[in-house]
Amino acid sequence: MTNPITVEVTRGNRVESRHRGMAVVVDGDGKVVFSAGDIEAATFPRSACKAMQALPLIESGAADAFGFGDKELALACSSHSGEDEHVVLAALMLARADTDSDALECGAHWSADQKTLIHQARTLQVPISLHNNCSGKHSGFVCTCVHTGYAVEGYVEYDHPLQRDIRAIMEGLTGAVLDADHCGTDGCSIPTYAVPLKGLAHGFAKMATGQGLEPVRAKASRRLIDACMAEPFYVAGTGRACTKMMEIAPAKIFAKTGAEGVFCAVLPEQGLSIAVKAEDGASRAAEAMICALLARYFEKDSAEQAGLLAMANKPMHNWNGRHVGDVRVTDVLFG
Repeated sequence: MTNPITVEVTRGNRVESRHRGMAVVVDGDGKVVFSAGDIEAATFPRSACKAMQALPLIESGAADAFGFGDKELALACSSHSGEDEHVVLAALMLARADTDSDALECGAHWSADQKTLIHQARTLQVPISLHNNCSGKHSGFVCTCVHTGYAVEGYVEYDHPLQRDIRAIMEGLTGAVLDADHCGTDGCSIPTYAVPLKGLAHGFAKMATGQGLEPVRAKASRRLIDACMAEPFYVAGTGRACTKMMEIAPAKIFAKTGAEGVFCAVLPEQGLSIAVKAEDGASRAAEAMICALLARYFEKDSAEQAGLLAMANKPMHNWNGRHVGDVRVTDVLFG
């Protein structure tokens, strides 16, 4: 199946680049409300599924045992920019479990955000694991291991008890078989699983609505989604797409990006979930796609819809500030 062109990039009066993609909107029962492209295609959700991976933190009792509130839970679901607030909070989470950054197995890297990177370069000799965009998630993993008695060392490995727990949770949510044949290694070293895009969206719809979930999981799922909506800065960071979407419609949108052009979002009030994948892995295309689809479900001409459409269709400026072209979604996403 050939996926449709969902996003175009113009320069002058011509289309310079085109992005093909897949997109799906489902409800809590798994009914497809909208689709474009091959929604059954196996897709690595990458960081877009971090809220699913954070469920053991709550279900094990670790979050309550260590006194974690919305900020900590949001950080556990985050791909943060490595800003000072993110780094400090990740360290505090680990301290609650009487451990530190030496326990993290995510690796270290400089921030991908230019302003944060400049700040880091001025204040650090080298980044440490706390600066990794996944350090919040990994701090949640370490805290879960400490609380449950799982070995901390090796918590990123496929056969570690925590990763087995996460695998079972994701299978239950997505309905997909997640085994070694469907497994790859993510940038932060944990297993990542290829699942159908439709199944990924359905999993988030279940988390938002509680439909088809046991009460404990339904409660934990909604607690994570609510925490992220309450503290969007800790999900991503200053000026980041996830944060901006949730700030446009407070308590009405949960949004989470993943590498290689994946984006997921939830509209809790409507009981709907959205998942998109830019076929070429372009983040700019995935961001435009998810914003356009979110805008469909807000009142026409409302401030929320206008804000989302402005993110979906945005001008490009050169270094002199001149308007040189636009990123724009195609009619495929409005069918």
